[in-house]
This record gives sequence, C-alpha cells and structure tokens, in this order.
Amino acid sequence: MEQQNDRRKRHNELGKRGEDAAVAYLEGLGWRIMERNFVVGKFEVDIIAEDRDKIVFVEVKTRTDAVFAEPEWAVTRAKQRSIIAVANAYVVQRRVEREVRFDVMSIILDEQGESSIHHIPAAFEPIIA
Repeated sequence: MEQQNDRRKRHNELGKRGEDAAVAYLEGLGWRIMERNFVVGKFEVDIIAEDRDKIVFVEVKTRTDAVFAEPEWAVTRAKQRSIIAVANAYVVQRRVEREVRFDVMSIILDEQGESSIHHIPAAFEPIIA
C-alpha cells in the first residue's frame, strides 16, 4: 500500500512539473493563463488559456520517456469527452461567447529536469452525440 502511495505521489509530482512547463511555454507564446486544474464534477482540464480571440482548453500529458508510446496517445476518446464536458460547463458558467479550441501538450521530462514539449493545437474537435 505504501509503495502504491509513493508511486501515485511521484506520478502527481511529475504531472505538476509537466503542467508548470506547459504554462511557461504558453506564457512564452503570449497566452494568458485563465485557469489551472479546473474541475467540474469528476472531470478536470489542466489549463484554460486565452490565445488571442480564442479560449483554449489544454490537456497536458507528461512522461519521463516515450519508450512505450508518446504521451499524447493517452488522450483517449473518453478523455476527450470529459474535457469537452468541462469546456461546456466552463462556457456556460462564464458566459463565454468566443470560439474554443482543444489542444494537447505532450511533455517528456528527463532525469536532469530538461523538457521536450510537443504542442498540438486543435488536437481534437468537439464530439456531437
């Protein structure tokens, strides 16, 4: 049980470091970060940012390597649906009347703390069901 808690703690710390790297990258592009870890019910989106005239919902996936798969492959159809649900709630709650976009950021952090960032703008479209 303790080993599982340690693994979860390391996983959460890695995710936080990846999100911090993503925020620094986006701010470097001139984006304004509006929210981090915005939660609606049991769903969450990592970053909500403003890119010129758009509101962008950003999912960040961080790994220490890409041996098994690139981090962005972890953004499954189910994960996309949950991000879209959060975006919908955000737009309604905040009365947003601007175009929205869904980006994914794939981050690999090595043992020395160096990061490799792959930003995928418009990584997926809202699903109408």
